[in-house]
Amino acid sequence: MKAAELIVRCLEAEGVRHIFGVPGEENIEFLKSIAKSGIQFVTARDERGASFMAAGWGRLTGRPGVCLSTLGPGAMNLLTGVADAYLDFAPMIAITAQKSLSETFREAHQYIDIMSIYKPVTKWGASIGGKNIPDIIKKAFRVAQAEKPGPVHLELPEDVACMDAPGEPLPPYQPVHPEPAKSDITAALELIKSASNPLVVAGNGVLRAGASAALLKFIRKFNLPAAVTFMALGAVPADDPLYISTVGLQQRDFITCGLEKADLIITIGFDPVEFNPASWSKKADEKMLAKSVVHISATPAEADFPFKSLELIGNVKKTLSILTRAGDFSRPAPAYFMKIRELAHNGLDIGMYGNKDGGKDGQFPPKPSRIVREMREALDKKDILISDVGAHKIWIARFYEAFSPNTVLISNGLASMGFAIPTAISAKLLCPERKVLAAVGDGGFMMSLSELETARRLGVSFPVLIFNDGAYGLIGWKERMRFGEEFSVQFGNPDFMALAGAFGAKGYRVEKPQDLGMVLREALAANTISIIDCPVDYSGNMELTKKLGSITCPM
Repeated sequence: MKAAELIVRCLEAEGVRHIFGVPGEENIEFLKSIAKSGIQFVTARDERGASFMAAGWGRLTGRPGVCLSTLGPGAMNLLTGVADAYLDFAPMIAITAQKSLSETFREAHQYIDIMSIYKPVTKWGASIGGKNIPDIIKKAFRVAQAEKPGPVHLELPEDVACMDAPGEPLPPYQPVHPEPAKSDITAALELIKSASNPLVVAGNGVLRAGASAALLKFIRKFNLPAAVTFMALGAVPADDPLYISTVGLQQRDFITCGLEKADLIITIGFDPVEFNPASWSKKADEKMLAKSVVHISATPAEADFPFKSLELIGNVKKTLSILTRAGDFSRPAPAYFMKIRELAHNGLDIGMYGNKDGGKDGQFPPKPSRIVREMREALDKKDILISDVGAHKIWIARFYEAFSPNTVLISNGLASMGFAIPTAISAKLLCPERKVLAAVGDGGFMMSLSELETARRLGVSFPVLIFNDGAYGLIGWKERMRFGEEFSVQFGNPDFMALAGAFGAKGYRVEKPQDLGMVLREALAANTISIIDCPVDYSGNMELTKKLGSITCPM
């Protein structure tokens, strides 16, 4: 058979159901092989959107999402979503076409060295030859899922795709789950038993390992208060008595008080790319360095991890289960963290939220806190919220209550705008029975709106809620924090209602406070794509900044 046919058969053997991409002259042989297979090729409108779809697929399933581009400009467009998967640790196989082997050593139309360009943002890469294709595909899936997952890059030269290729697909890769040494388990339990104020910080590695249930058993057995990173929302239900808050704000928050007070921090599946441990306190000096840390992860801590730590390296789910079974003691929940929980859940004061009912005060445009509350009330606990990147992401990450793993997807590694709409497409393909909501800023919306046509063509339905402030609001917020004024962030927007109609979507414009909840419920129930234009008042962002800066930790 041809190499392209064998590659597709190997992908089928690995359980691949969808490939997201854009056709090109140099990948049509591969596309023809896909068309004759049981794999659905999802034609995206932009390669970046295709790579975001594959990354979302990988995050939700734990198995690599697959995306495809042609050479040159197509491969360059694909790169953003590949880099997003790299820093968000999403398993992915990115396949790019290339010129024929006879042309790769000379100046040629559209030829660039894609292998070298992709190397810094992938775990491994290979240019496929006519031989050893089953071994290459098997290794690609193994590397994409091993330890911290991430993207693998495969290049397929145009002439290689047409070559005869020997071989048969190999059995699909099954990850091996190591576990830490018994002596380290014993030492960790001793630290937990002797600590006066232990605190768990759970990261996205908990979700990647499918370890949320194991985490709950662990913290409940030993009464350990827990905070989660932005990308780990839902790892601990927001209504659990031991859940404190999210961590990841670049400013001081009440959870910072808890990090300072803790004499033992247990990081579980924690990725420093989300929240630099050195920034956990403005007092990251001898006081912080003297803390004990139990680091539970699939990979060792970074070399500059600013604490003395005991590392339990292995599968997070298995490690937590072993700790829970091996521990023969119980302890009361530290009272200090119950104070922190109350402060974090109630907000700094009424001014932080708009009011304690999430800003339901008749103000228009609504504050972001009210929009977050309305989204929470409109969605069921198992529904999926996808947040794009912008000022709204900060409010969602800090105040949206998540009750189950993988019900809130945020890009917080690369933190790329344009993430939400393509990811919502893959989420809806995977979970057609669940409601999906894409929350975007007006800046991020304009970066991926072409994929609305993809969604319509596929027949998937979800609302896109636009936080409309006519600016790159998060950057404006940062500018005000640093310089006291905004500059270079304002822009104009199209008529989003007319734009919705042009895409065959249903358009809504929120024009008074009471509209939002009603519109959200109607759009979530509709069997179509919906665009909701919701003005937002971010004037309270600086007020929040000032309040965060003046926090006094409880005694």
